Amino acid sequence: MASLKQFIRNVRAAKTIADERAVVQKESAAIRASFREESHDSNVRRNNVAKLLYLFTLGERTHFGQIECLKLLASPRFADKRLGYLGTMLLLDENQEVLTLVTNSLKNDLNHPNQYIVGLALCTLGNIASVEMSRDLFPEVENIISSSNPYIRRKAALCAMRICRKVPDLQEHFLEKSKQLLQDRNHGVLLCGLTLVTDLCEADEAEDDENGIKEMFKPTVPSLVKILKGLSTSGYAPEHDVTGITDPFLQVKILQLLRVLARGDVSVSEQINDILAQVATNTESSKNVGNSILYEAVLTILDIEADSGLRVLGVNILGKFLSNRDNNIRYVALNTLIKVVAIEPNAVQRHRNTILDCLRDPDISIRRRALDLSFTLINESNVRVLIRELLAFLEVADNEFKPVMTSQIGIAADRFAPNKRWHVDTMLRVLKLAGNYVKEQILSSFVRLIATTPDLQTYSVQKLYAALKDDISQEGLTLAGSWVIGEYGDALLRGGQYEEEELVKEVKESDIVDLFETILSSSYAGQIVTQYIVTAAIKLTTRLSDAAQVERLRRFLQRYGTNLDVEIQQRAVEYGNLFAYDQIRKGVLEKMPAPEIREEQRVLGEATKKKQTKVTKKKPAQSATEDLLLDLMGDPGTDGGATTNGTQAQSADLLADILGGGGPSTSSPPQTTSPPPNNVSSIMDLFNSGPSGSPAPVPSQQPSAPASMDLLGGLSSQPTPSPAPASSGPPAHGVYNKNGLTITFQLKRDANAIQVLARFRNTGDFSHLSAVNLQAAVPKTQKLQLQPISQGELDGGQEATQQMRITAVNGPPPARLRLRLRLGYANGGNPVQEQLDWSEPA
Repeated sequence: MASLKQFIRNVRAAKTIADERAVVQKESAAIRASFREESHDSNVRRNNVAKLLYLFTLGERTHFGQIECLKLLASPRFADKRLGYLGTMLLLDENQEVLTLVTNSLKNDLNHPNQYIVGLALCTLGNIASVEMSRDLFPEVENIISSSNPYIRRKAALCAMRICRKVPDLQEHFLEKSKQLLQDRNHGVLLCGLTLVTDLCEADEAEDDENGIKEMFKPTVPSLVKILKGLSTSGYAPEHDVTGITDPFLQVKILQLLRVLARGDVSVSEQINDILAQVATNTESSKNVGNSILYEAVLTILDIEADSGLRVLGVNILGKFLSNRDNNIRYVALNTLIKVVAIEPNAVQRHRNTILDCLRDPDISIRRRALDLSFTLINESNVRVLIRELLAFLEVADNEFKPVMTSQIGIAADRFAPNKRWHVDTMLRVLKLAGNYVKEQILSSFVRLIATTPDLQTYSVQKLYAALKDDISQEGLTLAGSWVIGEYGDALLRGGQYEEEELVKEVKESDIVDLFETILSSSYAGQIVTQYIVTAAIKLTTRLSDAAQVERLRRFLQRYGTNLDVEIQQRAVEYGNLFAYDQIRKGVLEKMPAPEIREEQRVLGEATKKKQTKVTKKKPAQSATEDLLLDLMGDPGTDGGATTNGTQAQSADLLADILGGGGPSTSSPPQTTSPPPNNVSSIMDLFNSGPSGSPAPVPSQQPSAPASMDLLGGLSSQPTPSPAPASSGPPAHGVYNKNGLTITFQLKRDANAIQVLARFRNTGDFSHLSAVNLQAAVPKTQKLQLQPISQGELDGGQEATQQMRITAVNGPPPARLRLRLRLGYANGGNPVQEQLDWSEPA
């Protein structure tokens, strides 16, 4: 077998992953074979375990060597024990069952006369001790922690910390010993004792016990202050000197413990105020060692009940860190100031210019932290200055910063704007610089600001129009501009002052239409932009007076009636139909009333935005017609009652997946029942009436059209055909009979299809069934056309019908019909959902 050095050379000499894997597998096999030979040569076993540890660092499987590590522990030789304990710490953890075999070896070695073997056992126990091992071995550790040997005492202190973490009930066994460690003159023992006591106090603080461990160690504060004072004022000590500062590690640990003990305690805070001020003023800050002590002192000052002057001193130290050349120190200072600004805002404000300078730092991490801190500094008095600086940074910022910056600037402007005019100008500047990164909530807040400020509507529409003339590449600017121009286009035509001393150029009606045409013909016109402009175009037909331009807009909408996007197509056709009803069109397209700004609608930060996002996701879908009318009437908060075609199609797909794994071939998705009458229904009635207001005549003979032809809903030029009356010839097959609702099917076959007439009957005398709805799915080899139900409300004894048509994809229709049905209705207000399979009787 090769030696460890030769094995490492072979692995490093491998030129490919395959070669390396071959070397590793060959050596692993040799190690396994050696283990099976039960060689008593400790040198061979030690060499094999050393190789296993190297394989462990490579990420290879080494579990087969765990027992060999335990055998090395039993060896009397120190070299064997050292490697065995190292392998035990690396290859085993507290969850391994093999670990129970280690307990006896640890117990023996903890009582060994050789201090280095005791140190190995303590180190191993401190790394992998389980709950059972802690309970079994804590008496030995408790005895060792009082040893006269400082080497053993400091390792025992750290091992005791692991035991106390694993078994909190054992803490009381180490409390008195911990107090003695805090009085030790050896710096190493004192450092480990401070670590143990700090851990005990933090665990006690987490349990929120007022009379717990923290109270026991508060009397040690004067002695800790004395030690810290001696360290900070002592001269050169060769044994503990680090670049001219005496034992900075010990000073940091003392500060950490003092912070824990003084947190929330005024009396303890008063005892350490003087030493904190002394450390903060006398520690040299030209080197990182001194900066580490200063940083810990600042954290202590800010965390305890310190007086205001001491807090200002701490903030000033962080301000000095900001001018340091070291990026890490600047980052630490910015990160800490973010937490401090809520406690001492005025002290942090003094370093505002230095913080803003960090926005130009080449390090992206520092720029990000400085940006976060800059937003926390904004208030009513400095909002103009800081927003101006942030807008200048936004102009050159990386793209990853822009979404956060636009949101934060919008939030700050919404909170601290000195006046509405400044607010509008600021948000307009944001839209010009980073319109593609403005979130929906910020855009909505800006539009709402314009809608609720009548005296700035003319100014806003002129500024937005001029901005769009210059640049149409920013989506946020295009969306806001198209909405405002569509809503207040008449104000744009009236003209007025663009700036205080400059009059806006005259805007012609053709210029507005040309602008919309330019945007839509550009590469920046996405789906949302198109939707906004289509809606703005129909609004402009009531704002413009030139009949030629209104005709251009009508043709423009007509062109989008064949758009590939169904939503845009449907809206364009619906808007086009409005031209046949001028009076209704003018009424529906009146200016939206100014929305009431409730507190939850304001842009108040990330938490509010997340909450709004969750609510938006849960909002039920609206029908396209209701969306149109609610948008035009200015009521975006009303939820639609009907289900969209897309949602119905998903339901049908779900049913088909249950049936045959493929989507059902249907000419139209299953239709749901109509929503209850409301204002929308009233307007729809007007749309379906003739010009004189009388109902349109219904043709005496109207062929049944598939539901897919009725894309326009209530705006269709033809009324929805009623189901054909049932034939009395075909027999009725019972399908459902429960809760007072009976459903039967009558089937009629021909050479090409199966006609199914579903009859719904309320058999109850006094019950009322509402929202009756039937959906159906067929196997993927068939095709289904489903007409809407004749009526969804059934009183006692009333009937309703629904027609289906089933054809085969290839060949004649099936000999025996098989359907999967989903039925929904409400009986006395209690909703019922049923799913059932129905097969045609043989």
